[in-house]
Amino acid sequence: MNKILIVAQKEFRDGLRNRWTGAITVIFILMSLGLAYFGSATAGVLGFSSLESTLVSLASLCVMLVPLIALMLAYNSFVGELEQGTLLLLMTYPLSSAQLLLGKFTGQAAIITLASVLGFGLPAIIICLVSDVDVASVLIAFSQFIVLASLLGWVFIALAYIISISVTEKSKAAGLALIVWFLFVLVFDLVLMAILVASEGNINQTLVPFLLWVNPTDVFRILVYTIIGAENYSGVLQIAEHGADGTAYLFAVMLLWVALPLAFSWWIFNKKELSE
Repeated sequence: MNKILIVAQKEFRDGLRNRWTGAITVIFILMSLGLAYFGSATAGVLGFSSLESTLVSLASLCVMLVPLIALMLAYNSFVGELEQGTLLLLMTYPLSSAQLLLGKFTGQAAIITLASVLGFGLPAIIICLVSDVDVASVLIAFSQFIVLASLLGWVFIALAYIISISVTEKSKAAGLALIVWFLFVLVFDLVLMAILVASEGNINQTLVPFLLWVNPTDVFRILVYTIIGAENYSGVLQIAEHGADGTAYLFAVMLLWVALPLAFSWWIFNKKELSE
């Protein structure tokens, strides 16, 4: 455990020196405040309108930004050290591949979590101070949102490790990371909607909501809709509105989306070591 924490501390310190960390926090703060106070501008209203509309808007932007930020933060975690020659040096230490993997993940997950806490927590406090709102409701809802946003980031850090361990060049890792972001964030929902329309309702309606579990960004959005008690789902999420999804099941799915890619990364790493 101590070895994992040592690696995690190194990754966390390196991350704090990285411009990404400051940029993430600033983006999250501006995003939260902007949506909270200008999200209803099209309706001729400025200022905090409702907790539901603010968090729904934040969820949509988080789906676009958090996976991209996590992938860019972690895509070169292994391939970068391989190119520099430090990965082989690390593996000469009394450090297992699992400890190295978990240490890197813990440090980078902490960076995403810290950025989420500062980026979404400070705007929540400002909203409570300057607006006439139910302080407890706002803080609880934003706290839950921070947990889910952090978890979404962890998922894509784990996915980035699969890419980083599988390739031998940083340029390839960056390209694959962008493809992963494109597929999960943009393509999946369009393809799923096209399949549902083309099938004309002939797909088993009991199984349809579970198709969204294949995409962690959709699971994240459904969880956000659930915690705020939204009555109307938008877009492809409408197929989950009356499905068998529950908060506990969906949270377990998100945890699996973290654990399974990490386990697969560890398997690839071990296989790669044996082949060298």
